[in-house]
Amino acid sequence: MKIAYRTIEGRSRGYFALFGVLGLFVLAGLGAAHHMESEGHWITGMNNQIVWGMPHVFAVFLIVAASGALNIASISSVFAKTAYKPLARLSGLLSIALLAGGLMILVLDLGRPDRLIVAMTTYNFKSIFAWNIILYNGLFAIVAVYIWMMMEGRFNKYSRTVGMVAFIWRLLLTTGTGSIFGFLVARQGYDAAIMAPMFVVMSFSFGLAIFLLVLMASYSWSERPLGDATVKRLKNLLGVFVAGVLYFVLAYHLTNLYATEHHGYEAFLLLGENGGGIYSNLFWIGQVLLGSLLPLALLYHPVTGKNRVMLGFASVLIILGGLAQMYTIIIGGQAFPMAMFPGMEVSSSFGDGVTASYAPSTWEVMLGVGGFAMSLVIVTAAVKILAFLPEDLSDEIADPHTASKST
Repeated sequence: MKIAYRTIEGRSRGYFALFGVLGLFVLAGLGAAHHMESEGHWITGMNNQIVWGMPHVFAVFLIVAASGALNIASISSVFAKTAYKPLARLSGLLSIALLAGGLMILVLDLGRPDRLIVAMTTYNFKSIFAWNIILYNGLFAIVAVYIWMMMEGRFNKYSRTVGMVAFIWRLLLTTGTGSIFGFLVARQGYDAAIMAPMFVVMSFSFGLAIFLLVLMASYSWSERPLGDATVKRLKNLLGVFVAGVLYFVLAYHLTNLYATEHHGYEAFLLLGENGGGIYSNLFWIGQVLLGSLLPLALLYHPVTGKNRVMLGFASVLIILGGLAQMYTIIIGGQAFPMAMFPGMEVSSSFGDGVTASYAPSTWEVMLGVGGFAMSLVIVTAAVKILAFLPEDLSDEIADPHTASKST
C-alpha cells in the first residue's frame, strides 16, 4: 500500500476564517486567565471545598483524549494493522495538540503559572502529581520522535519500536491521571482502583471521537477523497470503546453499591439526594443517555451508521458526554461531603458535612474553551506546514482488499 502525503494549501477564505475564529477563542481564554490571575480566584466559582473547577474538567478531558487520539497510530505500528497506517501521522499530531491544550489550561489555572518551575525542579515521588509531570513531558518527546520516524523514510524501520514505547507510555500516562482520583481515599466519590483502567478506556472513546471529527472535517474542507471503508472501520471501533466505558461505569457503581460506606455517595449521584440533583442529571442525561446510548444507536443503526453527518453528530455527543462525565467525577466528587467521622453526623461553621455548592463562572468556561481551541489551532497550522494528511484515502487506495471485494 503506497500512500502519498501532502500538506494542505491553506489559502482559502474558509481556512483563514477557521484559523481566525479559533484564534479568537484562544485569545479569550488567555484573557480570562489573565483576569483570574489579576483579580484572584474569588471571581470564579471555586472555593475552599471545590478547588478543582471547570478548567480542570476541560484539562483532564483533553489530557485523557490526547492518550486516546494516539490509539490509531498504536494499532498501525504495535498491532501491525496496515489499514490504520495512513492515519498514524495525524493520530500522533492530534495527541500532541490535545495534550498541549490540556496542559495550557492547567498551567494558566494555577494563579501563579511561574510556580510550575518549582514542580518541575523539586519532585516528591510519593505524589502522583509529580509522576504525571514526568509522564506529560515524556509523551511530548516520545510522540515527537515517533512522528519523525514515520515521516523520515530512512527511519521508518524504527517506527514500530518507538510506537511500542509510545503505546506503553500513554497507558502509563492515562493510568496516572486516573490514579489521581483513585488514590484520594478521603473522597467517597474517588478511592477506587477501577478509576485507572476506566480512564484508559475513556481515553480510547474520547480520543477517537475527536480524531474522527478532525479526519472527516479535514478531508471534506480540503476536498480530498475519504473512503467509506476507513470511516466504517473507525466508526465500529468507536462504538466498541463507548460500550467499554459504559461497562466500566457500571462496574464502578455496582462495586460502590456493594460497599456500605459508599451508599451515601451513590444516592447522591444516582438519585440526586442530599443536593446532588445537578450531578444526577448530568450523569443520567448527559453521560449515559446523550453521551453513550444515543451515540451507540446512531453508530450502529443501518441508516445513520452510514451517514457521515450523523456520525459527526454522534462524535460530538460522545465529547459532550465525556465532559459531563468529567464534571460528575471531578466536581461531584468534591461536592459530596467528606466522611471525617464515619457513622456520625458532622456540622461546623466551616461547612463540614454539607454538600458544597459550585457554579462555574464565565472566566472558567472561557479558559477551558480556549484550551480546546489551542489544540485545534495546532492541528490547523501543522497540516499546512507538514505532510500529515494522505492526499487520497479512497477505498481503492487506502483499503484495496475491501474495494476488490465490493466489485
